[in-house]
Amino acid sequence: MAEMATCYECGETFSHEDMIKYDDNWICAACKPIFLQKLREGIHVGNAMDYAAFWTRFAAWLLDQIIISVVNQFVGMSLLTDGAPLEQQLAMLGVVACIQMSIYATYDTIFVGKFGATPGKMACNLKVVSAEGEPVSYGRAVGRHFAKYLSLMIVGVGYFMAAFDEEKRALHDRICNTRVIKK
Repeated sequence: MAEMATCYECGETFSHEDMIKYDDNWICAACKPIFLQKLREGIHVGNAMDYAAFWTRFAAWLLDQIIISVVNQFVGMSLLTDGAPLEQQLAMLGVVACIQMSIYATYDTIFVGKFGATPGKMACNLKVVSAEGEPVSYGRAVGRHFAKYLSLMIVGVGYFMAAFDEEKRALHDRICNTRVIKK
């Protein structure tokens, strides 16, 4: 009995003898011209993405946290004043926290939306892409940033999912249908 596989393009099942194999994907004879044309045009096909390893993602995240911490420390020190009444200091602390969160959201959104990577990811040669391998829009970048809070809220488990997922996706990547790949 011949081995069977599902065509990557049309989803129909055929014998291996009637298909070609590209990477881990099987393509039927009817879909072969379309598939080869996609390859010629440079369109992402199959599982050709090289997913970033958990520890590489962690290193990129750590670099980004250092950058954001330095910027936020400067903002905090320049806005908080000594000698002010306690009520005023507490109110200002809330304002500073909102500004710092806005800085982080802006940093993440602009870099991922424009360059596909934050400076930490750039330093580690990583890039954030859609499931199809396309660049991430600003809307998806901002959604991904705020989805990170969900990853963090559950004691960081959302981040650690990347260590066990076959596509190395964290919870926020699953929510926004993104992937972190090596450049």
